[in-house]
Amino acid sequence: MSFTLDRIENKIEFFEAYDLKTLEAKIDAQIENNKALLLDVFSINHQVVFDPNAGKMLYSAVVHFKVKK
Repeated sequence: MSFTLDRIENKIEFFEAYDLKTLEAKIDAQIENNKALLLDVFSINHQVVFDPNAGKMLYSAVVHFKVKK
């Protein structure tokens, strides 16, 4: 029986919230979690749209993590 470990080199995560403070807290928490995997933030893209069902703005972000060099 062989045992192989592979290192995660790229990871993309998606986040949503109805206010910027909550979105930022979610992203910050995941940045701390990914430090254990030796991943750093490579890029962040964000958008805001109006959610007619909730009657408020919906903020979303895509965070690309890459291995520390």
